[in-house]
Amino acid sequence: MAATTTGDQPATPETRPGPLGRLIDRFGHLLRELSRFATVGGIAFLIDFALFNYLTAARGMEQVTAKTVSTVIAATVAFLGNRFWTWRHRQRSHPAREYALFFFFNGVGLGITVGCLAISRYGLGAVWPEVFRTALADNIASYIVGTGVATLFRFWSYRRFVFVEAGTPPVPAPSHDRDPGA
Repeated sequence: MAATTTGDQPATPETRPGPLGRLIDRFGHLLRELSRFATVGGIAFLIDFALFNYLTAARGMEQVTAKTVSTVIAATVAFLGNRFWTWRHRQRSHPAREYALFFFFNGVGLGITVGCLAISRYGLGAVWPEVFRTALADNIASYIVGTGVATLFRFWSYRRFVFVEAGTPPVPAPSHDRDPGA
């Protein structure tokens, strides 16, 4: 006979009826990771957004430079949050390895975000400067389009390569000693 859920007892696979229960059993851990990743990312986003706008409006810094500075600072906050909260249950490898991979993939994400901003400001802005060379256009290109695409990339890459599942060996670095004919 299957156990029932009472009081503070968590539901088990035997107690979660129907297809929704099976989905929760199968993907619940992923949903928890996604919600924590989104929380950490939301905090980093606010830091990035506030700092970018401060640097461009109050300090007069060029937009792409300001975006680079704000993203590096926000990424440091994100690394700490993801390492010690989002994926704290995962296998720990050498901290320098995690940090280097995190910032490598974050650099790719930064490239995606800055690329979206640059295309908007300098590509489309060359054609329609009154529309695409505004603070609103910079924020839409950077924070909606760029951050959206970069966030999907970051979640996948951090989960796959940086904070690996316990028992999963880290992806080895490419070897330069291999026989090219192999």
